Amino acid sequence: MRLEIYGADVTTELELPFADGGVRAGFPSPAQDYITASIDLNRELVKHPASTFYARVEGDSMIEEGIDEGDILLVDKSVEPEDGDLAVCCLNGEFTLKRLRFGNGRRISLMPSNKRYRPIEISEDDNFMVWGIVLFTIKANRRRRLGSEIW
Repeated sequence: MRLEIYGADVTTELELPFADGGVRAGFPSPAQDYITASIDLNRELVKHPASTFYARVEGDSMIEEGIDEGDILLVDKSVEPEDGDLAVCCLNGEFTLKRLRFGNGRRISLMPSNKRYRPIEISEDDNFMVWGIVLFTIKANRRRRLGSEIW
């Protein structure tokens, strides 16, 4: 799996309409005629601008968690890794996206979410670093249409 990495620009604001009453995923409710609130995703999602970056997913090792190629990850390098976190890791000079599993002692495993891949056991000989913890996944829910740049 490869990741394209981008810095987070939080110098701009983009207030977007926000359905603060919620959107039901179950039984439909009467439609809201107007939206009065707004939200700025920079303020809402990026808590540590100096240590936050975005990465675009390339590969399929996390598809069973709904993380697909082309999804954008919001990653914070200042978050302390915990067992079970989704992390961007640097292993022997290459980036990978996996779930962290901490075993007895100092044992670390990188867990894929695709049955085609095996867990990666980190050894003392590996050059390994947790580069950041994934806080949000941004994905397109509309499929690309042939010949169209619009999702």
